[in-house]
Amino acid sequence: MSIDPYAILGVGRDAGPAEWKRAYRRLAMRWHPDRSDHPEATERFKQIRAAYDRLLAVDEPAGAENEAADNAADAPSSADEVPRAADIRLNFEIGIEEGAAGCRKTISYVRGRPCPTCAGSGEAGIARTRFCAACHGSGRVSRGRQGLVACTECAGRGLFTERICPDCGGSGRRTAEVSLEIAVPPGMLPGDELRLAGQGEPGDDERAPGDLYLTVLLRSHPLYCLDGRDLHYAMPVSALALIAGGEIELPSPAGLVTHRLDAGRPESREIRIAGRGYPGRGRNRAGDLVVRLAPVFPAELSARQRKLLLQADAAGELAEVEAWRRANGLG
Repeated sequence: MSIDPYAILGVGRDAGPAEWKRAYRRLAMRWHPDRSDHPEATERFKQIRAAYDRLLAVDEPAGAENEAADNAADAPSSADEVPRAADIRLNFEIGIEEGAAGCRKTISYVRGRPCPTCAGSGEAGIARTRFCAACHGSGRVSRGRQGLVACTECAGRGLFTERICPDCGGSGRRTAEVSLEIAVPPGMLPGDELRLAGQGEPGDDERAPGDLYLTVLLRSHPLYCLDGRDLHYAMPVSALALIAGGEIELPSPAGLVTHRLDAGRPESREIRIAGRGYPGRGRNRAGDLVVRLAPVFPAELSARQRKLLLQADAAGELAEVEAWRRANGLG
């Protein structure tokens, strides 16, 4: 199908390569599929690229022009086709509970913005003149056998006229503090990154804005210790509960977890509850909750506790005690 590259790029037929390039960059930034969610973005980008390639090939043989148009029909493979402003990378600290459950946080950071005084041009105020350093204001430089030739730095004028903006020093940029509310998905680990498209350094007519990358850090926690996605901690528990068994409640980022203890010896033991640690994300499954139970023996007994223990001791027979008593003539 015949296309009018001038109409697609929105340039006049007397425009030159520099204007073609500016128009292409502006339109590519708007219609690149990685930047636009418009349903026709991919097709529009193909047309824009094909139009630009056709204009560039206008002085080449017809075969080269057709080849350029055919190559332009392929979908873009990288966002590098569109020039972008600089990305911003920051560390972002949250608590373990926030990372496990997901959260919404407001962050503040500094990024550039066009200088309001010069509208980003870098030029404002009173013009001033300075001599060209290359030719010392003469407009000519010596070039061997050619003798004196026009200075290429100043185009033979010998001086420059400048209107440097007093507020930005000619950079065209100022800085501004930005507040942004972000959503943190559940299950992010230290070192994971959040990408916020278009929230980096601002763009302009020829560049798309950069992205903001937040590297997740988890604050240290007074209870939990994270190992991969497993959560570890130590918990004191009554030695009597370890002997008798029964239900105990274990804290976790998602709330209390009820676990039934088997009756056993009053000694330290480790319990592992699958899938109740730090939550999974994507293809990574949830970790385990790993608790080290440390027995605590009562330092003193109330009268009621003493009575109950003596009753339990009288009602039960301990094989090792009975065997010792018999062996020593006490049975």
